[in-house]
Amino acid sequence: MKAVMVVGTTSHAGKSFLTTAICRIFKRKGWQVTPFKGQNMALNAYVTAQGGEIGHAQAVQAWSAGTTPRVEMNPVLLKPQGNMTSQVIMNGEAIGVTGAAEYYEKYFERGWQAIAESLKRLEQDFNVVVCEGAGSPTEINLKHRDLTNMRVAKYLNAATILVVDIDRGGAFAHVVGTLALLEPEERALIKGIVINKFRGQRSLLDSGIEWLENYTGIPVLGVIPWSDLLFPAEDSLSLLDRRAPSSPTDLTIAVLRLSRIANFNDFDPLEAEPNVTLKYVKLEDSLGYPDAVIIPGSKTTIADLIELHQSGMGEQLKKYAKAGGVIFGVCGGYQMLGKVVNDPDHYEGKEDSYRGLNLLPIKTIITSQKITQQRQSISCFPQIGLPVVGYEIHQGVSKLLNFTPGNFQPIFEDTDLGMVKKNQSIWGVYLHGIFDNGPWRRSWLNFLRKRRGLATLPTGIPNYQEQREAMFDNLADLVDQYVDLTPILAIINEDKE
Repeated sequence: MKAVMVVGTTSHAGKSFLTTAICRIFKRKGWQVTPFKGQNMALNAYVTAQGGEIGHAQAVQAWSAGTTPRVEMNPVLLKPQGNMTSQVIMNGEAIGVTGAAEYYEKYFERGWQAIAESLKRLEQDFNVVVCEGAGSPTEINLKHRDLTNMRVAKYLNAATILVVDIDRGGAFAHVVGTLALLEPEERALIKGIVINKFRGQRSLLDSGIEWLENYTGIPVLGVIPWSDLLFPAEDSLSLLDRRAPSSPTDLTIAVLRLSRIANFNDFDPLEAEPNVTLKYVKLEDSLGYPDAVIIPGSKTTIADLIELHQSGMGEQLKKYAKAGGVIFGVCGGYQMLGKVVNDPDHYEGKEDSYRGLNLLPIKTIITSQKITQQRQSISCFPQIGLPVVGYEIHQGVSKLLNFTPGNFQPIFEDTDLGMVKKNQSIWGVYLHGIFDNGPWRRSWLNFLRKRRGLATLPTGIPNYQEQREAMFDNLADLVDQYVDLTPILAIINEDKE
């Protein structure tokens, strides 16, 4: 199995973007290609068909490569949960909670073993692996416990690409500084530099590129211009870069920007809808009166629920609901909509019980067992009979309390997946990926449109997967146009021979 590694001078340089594009480019060449990230730290997660948990970015890259996501593509996943601790997911399963200081002592060797074994298993099914690094490969205080960057590159003898974000400024210093801090054997693996997010006239950069190539002895493979192509963000910092549509839309949907927001990629299909404005609202901001409010998933439901109350957003939500607004809770957001969240064993908090928003007649009990599984069902609302697919990732079980019959109904035939108020003003689901289901998404948006007196949109549309495929092709076309991968391809082809 031949290897390409993509590392960045900083976080958000474009590693995930470039890795995803290269996976599709290699797929087009007819290669059996797999993505890989040894260790990921993210709250956006995906559940594989076998019930294993991996970073959502690696699932996206697998789809771009034309293959099925599997736990070997991301053997170590760290999910920050506050208080300087993270949940450790290894080989798809939660195995503990750790602070940064003890992680190196307790999990480093186990993590590297999982990485090496995963690569061996992937080698049985693929002939090329495209690896993604994390952050910077030259964090001096962290290099001794870095399981993601040059340790993997050296293990695979990977042809490595260094990508830099020129939009933030200091790109030449970032490249030169990164190369200077690499060990000689690490620097020897860097076969090309890619400059990302360039705005302006390309010719104005030529003298700088010539200097950089002469100074480093490494070719600049290309300059990728700033692009507005939709691409799934890996962590919540990317939400700060989201821009409002250039022209007004029919509907505005607000998503609460929880401190521990998880799986906000659930809302990419809504953002891709041409008639929808998706905006992220901080808890201290004014909610206003959007067409709907979404309470997203949370890595730590109780901590975010407490912040909802303390910030005043909880009261804003209740007033919004009382005035006839539509609220939609996903996973942790669904739990928050209930009457109470119980934590008898104190997995998430110090108290036994926490009051919810009291908008749905459920109580949630936080348990040690984590539910991770793919699901499929049939919808009862907003339209009967639509097939839906998605996946569950949650710690806790929600139970129905006594309520007036008929006031609340299950959203799906599998009644444990969610419920809705009879007038469809309050929705709660455990199903991540619900908006990926095209006909269901359009039916829900049409419900919002009817409330505004707007004409309904066609519901006979494909699922988001088809739009995602077009996105992969657009990414690959963009990189193909502006990046010359010939030196990388030559190394791979030479190794193959």
